[in-house]
Amino acid sequence: MHVRSDDQCPSVHVCCSIVPSCGRRGERARILGDMTGHDPLIRDARPDERDAVLGVTLAAYEEYAATMPEPLWTGYRQHLLATLDTEGPVERIVAERVGAIVGSVLLFPPSTKAYGTAAVSVDCPEVRLLAVPPRARGQGVGAALMEECARRARRAGAPALGLHTTDMMRAAVRMYERLGYVRAPESDFVPAKGLLVKGFRLALHR
Repeated sequence: MHVRSDDQCPSVHVCCSIVPSCGRRGERARILGDMTGHDPLIRDARPDERDAVLGVTLAAYEEYAATMPEPLWTGYRQHLLATLDTEGPVERIVAERVGAIVGSVLLFPPSTKAYGTAAVSVDCPEVRLLAVPPRARGQGVGAALMEECARRARRAGAPALGLHTTDMMRAAVRMYERLGYVRAPESDFVPAKGLLVKGFRLALHR
Protein backbone atom coordinates (compact mmCIF):
# COMPACT_ATOMS: atom_id res chain seq x y z
CA MET A 1 0.00 0.00 0.00
CA HIS A 2 1.18 3.55 -0.19
CA VAL A 3 1.43 6.85 1.96
CA ARG A 4 -0.06 9.30 4.09
CA SER A 5 -1.26 12.55 2.79
CA ASP A 6 -0.04 15.65 4.47
CA ASP A 7 -3.59 16.41 5.52
CA GLN A 8 -4.67 13.36 7.43
CA CYS A 9 -3.92 9.82 6.42
CA PRO A 10 -0.80 8.41 4.78
CA SER A 11 -1.06 7.53 1.21
CA VAL A 12 -0.49 3.89 1.38
CA HIS A 13 1.34 2.62 -1.57
CA VAL A 14 0.28 -0.73 -0.99
CA CYS A 15 2.13 -3.53 0.45
CA CYS A 16 0.09 -4.74 -0.93
CA SER A 17 5.50 5.61 -1.92
CA ILE A 18 13.78 20.58 -6.10
CA VAL A 19 16.60 18.05 -5.56
CA PRO A 20 18.99 15.96 -7.52
CA SER A 21 16.98 14.18 -10.17
CA CYS A 22 16.99 10.48 -10.97
CA GLY A 23 19.60 9.82 -8.31
CA ARG A 24 22.24 11.90 -10.07
CA ARG A 25 24.82 13.23 -7.68
CA GLY A 26 26.31 16.66 -7.75
CA GLU A 27 23.06 18.50 -8.38
CA ARG A 28 22.05 21.08 -5.85
CA ALA A 29 18.97 20.51 -3.72
CA ARG A 30 16.09 22.76 -4.56
CA ILE A 31 14.41 24.65 -1.75
CA LEU A 32 10.64 24.94 -1.81
CA GLY A 33 9.85 28.43 -0.65
CA ASP A 34 11.68 30.48 1.93
CA MET A 35 13.54 28.41 4.52
CA THR A 36 13.22 31.29 6.97
CA GLY A 37 9.53 30.39 7.02
CA HIS A 38 10.47 26.77 7.67
CA ASP A 39 9.26 25.57 4.29
CA PRO A 40 10.58 22.08 3.53
CA LEU A 41 13.79 21.30 1.73
CA ILE A 42 13.13 18.45 -0.70
CA ARG A 43 16.23 16.38 -1.39
CA ASP A 44 17.67 12.89 -1.79
CA ALA A 45 17.94 10.93 1.44
CA ARG A 46 21.46 10.23 2.66
CA PRO A 47 22.55 6.64 3.42
CA ASP A 48 22.82 7.50 7.12
CA GLU A 49 19.16 8.60 7.23
CA ARG A 50 17.63 5.13 6.85
CA ASP A 51 16.57 5.04 10.51
CA ALA A 52 15.01 8.51 10.29
CA VAL A 53 13.04 7.52 7.19
CA LEU A 54 11.91 4.33 8.92
CA GLY A 55 10.70 6.32 11.92
CA VAL A 56 8.78 8.79 9.75
CA THR A 57 7.17 5.98 7.75
CA LEU A 58 6.05 3.98 10.78
CA ALA A 59 4.72 7.14 12.45
CA ALA A 60 2.66 7.89 9.34
CA TYR A 61 1.15 4.42 9.00
CA GLU A 62 0.86 3.25 12.60
CA GLU A 63 -2.75 4.39 12.90
CA TYR A 64 -3.82 1.63 10.52
CA ALA A 65 -2.94 -0.95 13.15
CA ALA A 66 -6.24 -0.04 14.81
CA THR A 67 -8.33 -0.28 11.64
CA MET A 68 -6.90 -3.43 10.01
CA PRO A 69 -7.38 -6.99 11.25
CA GLU A 70 -4.22 -7.92 13.14
CA PRO A 71 -2.94 -10.48 10.59
CA LEU A 72 -3.43 -7.99 7.77
CA TRP A 73 -1.64 -5.20 9.66
CA THR A 74 1.23 -7.52 10.58
CA GLY A 75 1.70 -8.48 6.94
CA TYR A 76 1.40 -4.87 5.82
CA ARG A 77 3.96 -3.68 8.35
CA GLN A 78 6.36 -6.37 7.20
CA HIS A 79 5.83 -5.16 3.65
CA LEU A 80 6.62 -1.58 4.67
CA LEU A 81 9.89 -2.69 6.21
CA ALA A 82 10.81 -4.84 3.21
CA THR A 83 10.04 -2.02 0.78
CA LEU A 84 12.19 0.43 2.73
CA ASP A 85 15.05 -2.08 2.58
CA THR A 86 14.77 -2.47 -1.19
CA GLU A 87 18.07 -2.08 -2.98
CA GLY A 88 18.60 -1.10 -6.60
CA PRO A 89 17.49 1.87 -8.68
CA VAL A 90 15.06 3.30 -6.13
CA GLU A 91 15.07 7.04 -5.46
CA ARG A 92 14.68 7.88 -1.78
CA ILE A 93 13.42 11.42 -1.33
CA VAL A 94 12.90 13.28 1.93
CA ALA A 95 11.45 16.56 3.13
CA GLU A 96 13.57 18.34 5.72
CA ARG A 97 12.55 21.26 7.90
CA VAL A 98 14.84 22.92 10.43
CA GLY A 99 17.19 19.94 10.35
CA ALA A 100 14.51 17.29 10.88
CA ILE A 101 13.04 14.80 8.40
CA VAL A 102 9.30 15.56 8.17
CA GLY A 103 8.35 13.36 5.22
CA SER A 104 9.63 10.79 2.79
CA VAL A 105 8.72 8.97 -0.40
CA LEU A 106 10.17 6.30 -2.69
CA LEU A 107 10.21 6.57 -6.47
CA PHE A 108 10.49 3.21 -8.23
CA PRO A 109 11.31 2.62 -11.91
CA PRO A 110 8.88 0.72 -14.18
CA SER A 111 8.79 -3.01 -13.41
CA THR A 112 7.24 -6.14 -14.89
CA LYS A 113 7.07 -7.62 -11.38
CA ALA A 114 5.90 -4.70 -9.30
CA TYR A 115 5.14 -5.45 -5.66
CA GLY A 116 7.07 -8.69 -5.98
CA THR A 117 4.62 -10.47 -8.24
CA ALA A 118 4.31 -10.98 -11.98
CA ALA A 119 0.58 -10.35 -11.54
CA VAL A 120 1.26 -6.62 -11.19
CA SER A 121 3.11 -4.98 -14.06
CA VAL A 122 3.93 -1.27 -13.87
CA ASP A 123 4.90 0.40 -17.14
CA CYS A 124 5.74 3.81 -15.68
CA PRO A 125 7.61 5.10 -12.61
CA GLU A 126 5.74 4.39 -9.38
CA VAL A 127 5.42 6.42 -6.19
CA ARG A 128 5.45 4.32 -3.03
CA LEU A 129 5.36 4.83 0.71
CA LEU A 130 4.66 8.53 0.75
CA ALA A 131 4.84 9.23 4.47
CA VAL A 132 4.16 12.38 6.48
CA PRO A 133 3.84 11.89 10.26
CA PRO A 134 0.90 13.51 12.10
CA ARG A 135 2.98 16.40 13.47
CA ALA A 136 3.88 17.59 9.96
CA ARG A 137 0.55 17.20 8.16
CA GLY A 138 -1.46 20.04 6.74
CA GLN A 139 1.68 21.97 5.76
CA GLY A 140 2.08 20.94 2.12
CA VAL A 141 4.82 18.38 2.76
CA GLY A 142 3.06 15.48 1.04
CA ALA A 143 2.17 17.55 -2.02
CA ALA A 144 5.74 18.85 -2.27
CA LEU A 145 7.11 15.30 -2.24
CA MET A 146 4.59 14.18 -4.86
CA GLU A 147 5.42 17.14 -7.09
CA GLU A 148 9.11 16.26 -6.85
CA CYS A 149 8.38 12.70 -7.96
CA ALA A 150 6.45 14.04 -10.96
CA ARG A 151 9.29 16.42 -11.81
CA ARG A 152 11.84 13.63 -11.78
CA ALA A 153 9.67 11.26 -13.80
CA ARG A 154 8.94 13.96 -16.36
CA ARG A 155 12.59 14.81 -16.69
CA ALA A 156 13.41 11.14 -17.22
CA GLY A 157 11.00 11.15 -20.18
CA ALA A 158 8.23 9.07 -18.58
CA PRO A 159 4.75 9.61 -20.08
CA ALA A 160 3.03 9.01 -16.74
CA LEU A 161 3.56 8.46 -13.02
CA GLY A 162 1.66 5.79 -11.12
CA LEU A 163 0.77 4.87 -7.55
CA HIS A 164 -1.38 2.41 -5.65
CA THR A 165 -3.53 3.06 -2.61
CA THR A 166 -6.66 1.82 -0.84
CA ASP A 167 -10.02 3.21 0.23
CA MET A 168 -8.69 3.58 3.78
CA MET A 169 -6.48 6.41 2.59
CA ARG A 170 -9.28 8.88 1.91
CA ALA A 171 -7.30 12.04 2.60
CA ALA A 172 -4.43 10.76 0.50
CA VAL A 173 -6.76 9.99 -2.40
CA ARG A 174 -8.20 13.49 -2.22
CA MET A 175 -4.70 14.93 -2.43
CA TYR A 176 -3.81 12.71 -5.39
CA GLU A 177 -6.92 13.81 -7.22
CA ARG A 178 -6.15 17.47 -6.54
CA LEU A 179 -2.72 16.88 -8.08
CA GLY A 180 -4.32 15.44 -11.23
CA TYR A 181 -4.15 11.68 -10.65
CA VAL A 182 -6.98 9.61 -12.13
CA ARG A 183 -8.05 6.02 -11.56
CA ALA A 184 -6.23 3.31 -13.49
CA PRO A 185 -8.35 0.24 -12.70
CA GLU A 186 -6.33 -1.91 -15.08
CA SER A 187 -3.54 -1.86 -12.50
CA ASP A 188 -5.72 -2.80 -9.49
CA PHE A 189 -4.81 -5.93 -7.56
CA VAL A 190 -5.89 -7.88 -4.46
CA PRO A 191 -2.92 -8.83 -2.22
CA ALA A 192 -5.14 -10.29 0.50
CA LYS A 193 -8.75 -11.33 0.86
CA GLY A 194 -10.99 -8.30 1.17
CA LEU A 195 -8.26 -5.79 0.32
CA LEU A 196 -8.47 -4.05 -3.05
CA VAL A 197 -5.42 -2.03 -3.99
CA LYS A 198 -6.37 0.66 -6.50
CA GLY A 199 -4.14 2.05 -9.20
CA PHE A 200 -3.91 5.76 -10.02
CA ARG A 201 -1.97 7.52 -12.76
CA LEU A 202 -0.83 11.05 -13.53
CA ALA A 203 -0.26 11.98 -17.18
CA LEU A 204 2.99 13.92 -17.47
CA HIS A 205 2.54 16.64 -20.04
CA ARG A 206 5.69 18.25 -21.31
